[in-house]
Amino acid sequence: MQLELVAPCHFGLEAVLKKEITDLGYEISKVEDGRVFFLSDAEGVARSNVFLRSCERVLLKAGEFQAETFDELFEQTKAIAWEELIPADGKFWVKKASSVNSKLFSPSDIQRIVKKAIVERLKQTYHQEWFEESGADYPLRVFIHKDTVLLTIDTSGESLHKRGYRSLASKAPISETLASALISLTPWNKDRILVDPFCGSGTFPIEAAMMACNMAPGMNRDFLGQDWSNLFPKKVWYNAVDEAHDCIVIPESCDIQGYDIDPQVIKIARHNAKIAGVDQLIHFQQRDVKDLSHPKKYGFLITNPPYGERLEDKKDLPALYQTFGERFRALDSWSAFFITAYEDAPKYFGGKPTKNRKIYNGMIRTYFYQYMGPKPR
Repeated sequence: MQLELVAPCHFGLEAVLKKEITDLGYEISKVEDGRVFFLSDAEGVARSNVFLRSCERVLLKAGEFQAETFDELFEQTKAIAWEELIPADGKFWVKKASSVNSKLFSPSDIQRIVKKAIVERLKQTYHQEWFEESGADYPLRVFIHKDTVLLTIDTSGESLHKRGYRSLASKAPISETLASALISLTPWNKDRILVDPFCGSGTFPIEAAMMACNMAPGMNRDFLGQDWSNLFPKKVWYNAVDEAHDCIVIPESCDIQGYDIDPQVIKIARHNAKIAGVDQLIHFQQRDVKDLSHPKKYGFLITNPPYGERLEDKKDLPALYQTFGERFRALDSWSAFFITAYEDAPKYFGGKPTKNRKIYNGMIRTYFYQYMGPKPR
């Protein structure tokens, strides 16, 4: 059975996710701001959840149509063959509804009407008046944009950024999906040096180490779709995890380092790396950015420096970015990549970036500055 899946991602990183999906062997059907649509099957649902690094969740597309009134929303939702997706004992509800530039704009009303329409459809097809909803969970997500309604069911459950290794976090951590996508935007590979001078709870180094040994991000967690026996045989999930284990190749040598000024944060990073199973590939060390140095050439700085989330922190930013820039220029032939919401970052870091990409981290507008050094001979 061919399915169409919807993979949401951070705004500005659609191309990274599109390449990941194509590399997994699936056909892209459409790309929109913040999400990629692709064609798949039951096996692909499991593999997408297990293997995709930059995707927030994997949604099963149930239907798409135009609706400008609540009557149209009800009737067109009811016209979808929900009995092919939700069993008679399935527990279903509209977990989230969002509306942008549309005549239907009340999330609570959208949730109520979509649920009611599905109930009416299932009453007709299952010939029963009451649903106990005692079975597996089928949470729906509804997106309305310019009066186009997209109805989906979430196969992932918890967001895919929850790999299972970050049991402890430092303040203002970067998400795992965003970190891996940003690494993919750089030319870094496992044979090159990577240093994160503001590593926090270790997300950049851990994601890089997982990429270096080809470790699938979702191989150690569960997904809602595993319980959907009406749609996906259990074996597709077992096969995806077996494939993930078979793909792991631990590199003989790997130079990935994470520094932070806070010793407690370094303890957290080491703990998280151990849970992720990559602690042997990363060297974490308490070190101030003013002491940043490395004896080798052609390395990469990939990091998420502080950007003054609190007003009282902002006064320290000029000196911090200036020091960061000075230490970078003291490194021979290195490249630097950093994400920040601090708009004066290039002014104090020094020098015009090779590239600057705008990325929305939730509702925060951030910039991914790229300072490309020379290629190794």
